Amino acid sequence: MGGDHGPEVVLAGAEIARQRYPDLRFRLYGQEAPIRAALARAPKVAAEAEVVPVEGVVLGTDRPSQAIRRARTTSMGQAIEAVKAGEAAAAVSAGNTGALMAMAKIALRTLAGIERPALVALMPTMRSDSVVLDLGANTECDADNLVQFAVMGAAFARTVLALPRPRVALLNIGEEDMKGTGELKEAARLLRAAATDLPLEFAGFVEGNGIGQGQVDVVVTDGFSGNIALKTAEGTAKLVTGLLARAYRASWLTRLGALLSRPALRALKDQLDPNNHNGAVFLGLNGVVVKSHGAADTRGFANAICVARDLVADNILGRIRADMENVRAHLPSAGAANAA
Repeated sequence: MGGDHGPEVVLAGAEIARQRYPDLRFRLYGQEAPIRAALARAPKVAAEAEVVPVEGVVLGTDRPSQAIRRARTTSMGQAIEAVKAGEAAAAVSAGNTGALMAMAKIALRTLAGIERPALVALMPTMRSDSVVLDLGANTECDADNLVQFAVMGAAFARTVLALPRPRVALLNIGEEDMKGTGELKEAARLLRAAATDLPLEFAGFVEGNGIGQGQVDVVVTDGFSGNIALKTAEGTAKLVTGLLARAYRASWLTRLGALLSRPALRALKDQLDPNNHNGAVFLGLNGVVVKSHGAADTRGFANAICVARDLVADNILGRIRADMENVRAHLPSAGAANAA
């Protein structure tokens, strides 16, 4: 029921996702009448879907604290509970990000050795997509948190990008070892010590301009810096495409150039289209929860569903648990993390 477009886009996206993965089955939580109406235009989903009527809806304007109090009476809350109860393998929502995060953290708890979940997503680069986390779940992080994010981000890259040993780096104001905060320096020390026991290559520090260049496969940072990096990248993409469109409209000659450049411009647009990278994940929980962008189109929501399916099929939770067992000896406080 969340997002800008409601059940219409969600179910049309599910229809596309099931064409890619015929093994998908769906539980649809929300108000029955609009769901049934949208299902009439999604026959493949309708044949493999169970509608669970729920009248309560989390609005985009709701505060997380308000949503938590109404969790059991809302479609979002019940979808997460289905994951907790083992009735569903993953939950996907385009609704209120803060509410989804808060509900998921309370209901599912964190994996053993993980103190805080992180919001992770793919960002386009000059080489290929890169994994970036945290994108806003934790504004302040200590060294142990950053190491845990690195472990989770590498597991995510091995699943989504099919990289056996992804290159991982910490976002910093310089690549030199002497630069950065005490937390960054300590996290780098711990990752260097633990990297030999992990399926990743620790590349040290990366600067902001290195993200777009694709210098590393996984960029690790706190949620404050990560969210700024994400929004800056999105704004820069819109700036570039806007300036190109203005330049091509300047004269008949540039309009002709635009016509000749149409295949290249289409490829650029596809590379920068957020729908092609849709599907942020709350990593570190005892369950898979994927957040779709609220403005995603049908293709974008289909991508979010496929991300959830891939994470379940590749046992992302098992990968993170195994990697944390290997790194725990290098994290003195890891044993105190919530193991519930």
